[in-house]
Amino acid sequence: MSIRLRPLQSLQEGRWFKLICGASYQHLPAIRNLALAYGLAGADCIDVAADPTVVKAVKEAFKVISSFKDAEKLACRTEISPPSELPLLMVSFSDGEDPHFRKAIFDATVCPADCPRPCESICPASAISFGDAGSGVVEDRCYGCGRCLPVCPIQQIDTVTRATSPQEIAPQLLDAVDAIELHTQVGRYESFMSLWSVIQPYLSSFSLISISCPEHDGAIDYLWRLYEGIQPLSIPLIWQTDGRPMSGDIGNGTTHATLKFGQKVLQSGPPGFVQLAGGTNAHTVSKLHQMEMPNPSCNVLVSPLRTLAEKLQPTFGGIAYGSFARHLMSPLLDELSLASLEAASISGNKQPANHHVLNHLEASPTQLVQAVQIAQSLVTPLKQAPNTLSIPSLESVKNPCSRVEAVLPSPSYPSLFE
Repeated sequence: MSIRLRPLQSLQEGRWFKLICGASYQHLPAIRNLALAYGLAGADCIDVAADPTVVKAVKEAFKVISSFKDAEKLACRTEISPPSELPLLMVSFSDGEDPHFRKAIFDATVCPADCPRPCESICPASAISFGDAGSGVVEDRCYGCGRCLPVCPIQQIDTVTRATSPQEIAPQLLDAVDAIELHTQVGRYESFMSLWSVIQPYLSSFSLISISCPEHDGAIDYLWRLYEGIQPLSIPLIWQTDGRPMSGDIGNGTTHATLKFGQKVLQSGPPGFVQLAGGTNAHTVSKLHQMEMPNPSCNVLVSPLRTLAEKLQPTFGGIAYGSFARHLMSPLLDELSLASLEAASISGNKQPANHHVLNHLEASPTQLVQAVQIAQSLVTPLKQAPNTLSIPSLESVKNPCSRVEAVLPSPSYPSLFE
């Protein structure tokens, strides 16, 4: 396994930035361009659907980033300095029903002729369309946000799960990625451990693992039970506090849920890195500092022999951005797609075989610069934030609970920092 130290350093410093493309989002041109723009802007991780074609699209974007490793070459073309290392590539799985792994479905022929089509206007991914070429859900664009469900006048929109079976996909996919994320919910311990048994043989090939869980009254006890169940673990562990899933583009206030949940896990949760998600947006970093929740300044990537105190407490790792990050980039990517279609139309090719190539962001240096600048507007505030947050309480360190002592592994992450 090739260890990339920059993303892990970001995690240790509380400046980890993860781009969530969507666990069921499969629109390849957009995913490739999002990975390229945010990768050049300094993202530490790109989280995508567990789909070989999606993984391939991200790796193509990574190849473009690598081709810009010569800073002078890139700066000459775009005035952008490339990152020193590529982001980590992460894929997501779920241990059961989960809104992140669903698609909207409905029969467009049943829609009333005079319907105002609120589903079409409310969809943030342009995944619902009506036209001569076909009407209904554009499946590869839908990422399961569910906003169309309550607005349908005749309530005919439903959802279907499109989660990938890890047993089926593991052999061809897991060796090709750097990290995985497991989605779970309170009360699904047995299902989680069943999924864990499939993933466990591949752990040595990962740089880290993330466990995502939504807020619930029993969440802290559940996370502790998961922590005990997956020991021993020799790679970094992230707890993704999924506050208000897939809502960051709705409004400023959506970030409060994940901030409160993150603070709760920092105060009482098991060891690991706490990473905010679900409702994160441009206001998350400033709100984060108002709550005084960042990382201890002593958290630096220096040695596997961490003290007992450091091992017994969760630490703030960073923030993941999904719908808001995609929303910021949507106008530019839509403009790029339209331009490529117009170019194809001028050439007389109504259904161009190279439509995806025409959609490549790097083909237009001007738009590439704009895209990276947009991405930097979200990445930079987190990367430049002062490292002043602290763990809420040291009482758990002075008087560690017995369950920590019982499951505490040998010195953490030795293979990463030797």
